[in-house]
Amino acid sequence: MDKTKDVFVKYYAPWCGHCKKMAPMYVELAEELAAADNLVLAEMDATANEVEGVNIQGFPTIKFYPANNKAGVDFSGDRTRDGILEYLKEHVSGQVTFDFETMTQPAAGHDEL
Repeated sequence: MDKTKDVFVKYYAPWCGHCKKMAPMYVELAEELAAADNLVLAEMDATANEVEGVNIQGFPTIKFYPANNKAGVDFSGDRTRDGILEYLKEHVSGQVTFDFETMTQPAAGHDEL
């Protein structure tokens, strides 16, 4: 709920095949974006934790919490590295200072969802 940070959260279930397939890409992306001080990529096991006001309809559920709107917004982009980056480029607040253009591309043969 930190109003100085944008937060992108993947709510997952450990048994979910889609979640398992997405996990390595999501972890790599979070590592790439770690330098962005005001942007957090997080994930939470939604079968072991409940968050008041968060409606999970399926897995994975992905939500974006802008610094100025902690009610959250459902992520509707492509669930790929590039899809998430495009979404973040368009939706991060002006507070986030990170050069998305200098990020490295995934290694050849890297599978995306």
